[in-house]
Amino acid sequence: MTPKQDPLAGRFAAAHAKLRSVCVTGTNGKTTTTSLVDAIARAHGEPGARLTTLGAQVGERPIEGDQPAQVFLGCVEEAVRVGCQTLALETTSKALAGGLAGRWRPKVAVFTNLTRDHLDMHGTPEAYLAAKAQLFLALLPGGSAILNTDDPSSALLTEIVPPHATVLRYGHEAAGANLCAEAVQVTREGTSATFRGVFDAEVQLKLFGTVHVSNALAAALAMHVLGVHHQAIVRGLESFAGVPGRFEVVLRQPFVVVDYAHTPDGLRTTLETARLLRGQGRVICVFGCGGERDEGKRPLMGATADELADVAILTSDNPRREPPERIAAMVRAGAEGRAAFVEEPDRRRAIQAALETASQEDVVVVAGKGHEKTQTIGTTEHVFSDVDVVRALVGEPAR
Repeated sequence: MTPKQDPLAGRFAAAHAKLRSVCVTGTNGKTTTTSLVDAIARAHGEPGARLTTLGAQVGERPIEGDQPAQVFLGCVEEAVRVGCQTLALETTSKALAGGLAGRWRPKVAVFTNLTRDHLDMHGTPEAYLAAKAQLFLALLPGGSAILNTDDPSSALLTEIVPPHATVLRYGHEAAGANLCAEAVQVTREGTSATFRGVFDAEVQLKLFGTVHVSNALAAALAMHVLGVHHQAIVRGLESFAGVPGRFEVVLRQPFVVVDYAHTPDGLRTTLETARLLRGQGRVICVFGCGGERDEGKRPLMGATADELADVAILTSDNPRREPPERIAAMVRAGAEGRAAFVEEPDRRRAIQAALETASQEDVVVVAGKGHEKTQTIGTTEHVFSDVDVVRALVGEPAR
């Protein structure tokens, strides 16, 4: 159905004209960066409106519907009704490949990073990047592309930004960046950094890891180009407590986190953060790979866990109709024997084994499913939350 044939096209166009859309794409960090944009908008005095893979929300009100288009329209019309100026929108490669950017053009387009993911959908890394690139080709006149200087794909995206839009860059290195971070420190209380560039500020995040400094830089620069004062930007960044299932701290002793890391790069980033927090303790990682999905990443996941975890407990993710032992064998093929590997296909028992193994100084990472509330075994979805399982195993109620 073309926009002219779509009976809702006029309503979408009316809402689009009244909102400045900050659209975020990339492999990792999309949800967190989008949520940080929303937090800054709130600190700036707006009600806040965001659409992410975790749902839609305007102010404190969740927006629900039977179809994605219904949720989208409900969100943007409610945002206009309550006086929002900024829409924070997470844009996936699937949505972009389906033509979203042409139907909802961004004022600001943000790129986080590009690593291996969704090759079962796009076929090649080049096609995956091409889907992401649609967002930047669709920038409105006077719009801005916010690119990550730490990711080599940004150089390719720079080439396709239309001449009617501007390019700004962020990163951990000052060279070529309009906003960079210095003196980054990660502790079990959060992450601090000094921002330098278009504005200077000391920032204390409630989030954990250098990757979230990168996400914060991206959100800060995106809102800076929209004219938000740096004091509101810092207030917004510092107020944000995190996204469910993204390095979510469930216990403090031992330090247990649940993280959505389901790609080799995502797992690497999460385990590197865990190593910064472990002190004299160990890193214990519970992880697996989904069935009937990209098989090529399985040995890469195994290699990453082998390199960065001290104990790797290999379990089921969403095996679907694929035998868990086949998935595990492909993951183990990437390991060279650095970490102590344990196989436990039952995910609940795997998490229990990690908790029973951990000392008070250890960091336990339960990776792969994050915010998900179900586990798909065969063709059946079973109720399963990593967060709730951890809490139940230590005798705390589910949240």
